[in-house]
Amino acid sequence: MYSRAETSRIRKEFWISFGKYMKPVPNAQGMRINWPNYKTGIKDIYFRMKAERGFVSIGIEVCHADVEMQELIFEHFLQLKKILFSCTQEEWSWTLHHSNEVGQTVSKIEKRVDGLNVMDEKDWPEMIAFLKPRIIALDEFWDLVKPGFEDL
Repeated sequence: MYSRAETSRIRKEFWISFGKYMKPVPNAQGMRINWPNYKTGIKDIYFRMKAERGFVSIGIEVCHADVEMQELIFEHFLQLKKILFSCTQEEWSWTLHHSNEVGQTVSKIEKRVDGLNVMDEKDWPEMIAFLKPRIIALDEFWDLVKPGFEDL
């Protein structure tokens, strides 16, 4: 097995590789962006990419501490579901009030592929090929809908 330090190093190397691969890709507004650390610019709304042992995923997480407000934001996303689909060209999973890995109640919209392992470098090309078009599509989606979230 891997030590904690080795696991951390391998994950860090994956995200550095992903960042280098994505560096020449501009965002929807034609600007340079740090894709692995995508900032939505809206408090409590995050784009999360995960590369783990056993899966890779990308999604939108609503982390507002007030569950009623979280539900309101999630419902707003539901109203925009067709726009998300038009950007991604695929159905994503929608989960209201899910407990994340640290016990926080979050709501998420996610696409996931099982059977890939960030600890196995031979899986990296497939993981990057999964993440790249989806983070670009999320950026396109966010460019269209972000103004509707600024006053929530």
